[in-house]
Amino acid sequence: MTPPDRFKELRELLRAYEWTGHAFDDTVETPGIALSAYMRTASYAPERVTAAVREIDDLLTVGLFNDDIADDVDLLPHIDPPRGIGVEDCLRVVRQHLEHFLAAPPAPRPSARPKISWEWRERFPALAHFLGAYFYQGSFEVEYQSHAEAVDDYLSAEAPEDHRAAVHDIDGVLAMNPTDDELKEGARVLGLREPPPEGVSLRQWLTDIQGIITHHLRT
Repeated sequence: MTPPDRFKELRELLRAYEWTGHAFDDTVETPGIALSAYMRTASYAPERVTAAVREIDDLLTVGLFNDDIADDVDLLPHIDPPRGIGVEDCLRVVRQHLEHFLAAPPAPRPSARPKISWEWRERFPALAHFLGAYFYQGSFEVEYQSHAEAVDDYLSAEAPEDHRAAVHDIDGVLAMNPTDDELKEGARVLGLREPPPEGVSLRQWLTDIQGIITHHLRT
């Protein structure tokens, strides 16, 4: 039997710091870049914050350097505290901001563009998987003869729930990025390295992909 993942949500939270260089930039008054990104993402699922607070309490109660949880702690991305404070102090500051979040959970803002790469991938995980796994430069050139072949492989390899999630993600990304430059930046962060077919704009290509996936789901 697989043991429970003791700090699953805390690990996801700390991954936001990993994407910003591990630096702890929160203060008692203001959450920093990574924590702000996490809380914006969690506005879509506030139960994530409840889990993170519970796991921080668990870790602080047992003690970060307790041998009983050493294997679990080893799996957590590290953060670099400012001089003069420790990791546990940082986690207490994080917990305080998460408690404020739970006291009055903010409404999601679908039109707000993510600020860091981690946030993009958390907001649009199905599209990130589609672009990063099937249209990553190098692997695309080796495995596929055309964009259509890569899409067909995706449709046959992934589950219907992943297809539906990708359709939803494409909707969100297109609406959030009204200019071509914004859309190009978002797609790049989400993993796209292979340009669309010649003569087709990125916006049109994503719209076409959305239509192909939707038709596949119906048939």
